Amino acid sequence: MAVYAYKGLDASGNSTHGIIDADTPKTARQKLRRSGIFTTELNEERQNLRGVASSALIGEALGKQFSLTQLLTRVSESDKAIVTRQLSTLVGAGIPLVEALTALIDQVDNPKLQLAIGQIRQRVNEGVSLADAMAQHGSIFSPLYVNMIRAGEAGGALEIVLDRLADYLESQVRLQNKISAATVYPVVMTVMATVFIAVLVTFVVPKLTEIFKSLNQPLPLATVILIKVSDFMARFWWAVAGAALLVTALFQRWKAGEQGRPVWDAFTLKVPVVGHLVRIIAVARFSKTLSTLLASGIPLIRCLEIVRNIVDNAVLEKALDEARESITEGASVAQPLARSGQFPPLLTHMIAIGERSGELEGMLSKVAEAYDNEVETTIAKMTSWLEPMMILVMAGIVGVIIVSILIPIFNINQIIA
Repeated sequence: MAVYAYKGLDASGNSTHGIIDADTPKTARQKLRRSGIFTTELNEERQNLRGVASSALIGEALGKQFSLTQLLTRVSESDKAIVTRQLSTLVGAGIPLVEALTALIDQVDNPKLQLAIGQIRQRVNEGVSLADAMAQHGSIFSPLYVNMIRAGEAGGALEIVLDRLADYLESQVRLQNKISAATVYPVVMTVMATVFIAVLVTFVVPKLTEIFKSLNQPLPLATVILIKVSDFMARFWWAVAGAALLVTALFQRWKAGEQGRPVWDAFTLKVPVVGHLVRIIAVARFSKTLSTLLASGIPLIRCLEIVRNIVDNAVLEKALDEARESITEGASVAQPLARSGQFPPLLTHMIAIGERSGELEGMLSKVAEAYDNEVETTIAKMTSWLEPMMILVMAGIVGVIIVSILIPIFNINQIIA
């Protein structure tokens, strides 16, 4: 049975699109017609599209045009959390997996995820395991996700694993939302301040400097500097913007490289307040992920291989790699983590207690909850002092510009008087 992407008009005359499975295009059109949809376009989706890099190549491979929106659509963690929760509910209700996946197709709004589920359903219907079918969509389903599904299938506990996965994804979404909320205000304030100062220096100051120059009077040093900066910006703003973009691009490339990433990540961890926040966010993710993987029956060494990619910091990744090697040689989990000096004592102590009591998963879950709360508290504190600091800095910059303009004006008034 093949999967087809369709576009058409519903009974109300509104445009609609989605995917449907059928043996032939004719059968697909008949099924759509019975659903009250008049088909205007129908194309078969094929599994051999992985690695195709552009819409032109995809069109050539299929002999058709692809929707650019579908190609560029990103599948968010929130989308995956919702789908996982729905699949867990359906499987828990005793619905066969193929039928559950079929029901999911109609519930998903994201076109990329909808197409992926349709292809997964087709593969599962052909006898492939759910984990193997999901593994073919690596851009959507991470190794963590696939390995947990595989463990659930092997242990006959797919419903439980899906429920844990949904809990995990929802917790990661909440954590990400906290971080995003904390960065919105500084970013907006910085952009607004930059635009305001650029307009002031580029357009307002030059008009006033013409007046100052016409008087042939000596100007204060601050005013002279402001005039020179304004003249430079008015003439070479394009060069400044280009240089800023170039420096940003080079910095991002260096930061993502093998040499730059460890240096930048180490520096980030040492920055006051920010370094602490980065570390506890990584520890919260590490604890929650490791707890979820271990509870799903995945071997510890494999868990550590997966978790190292969750912390998103080269220094912590190196510490986890060294810990994994020590654990492979027979060491406990807590000892190498404590020896690295990169993980908080609370984490290593709780892990040690969990290992001795046989409750490692539960201890890690408690640690993750504790650090999630600490992340929220730290972000609130940072926001509380960051807002007034940014206001003071911007007020200081604008104040210097205004004073540099007002001093010559006062001098002109004294001359006239």
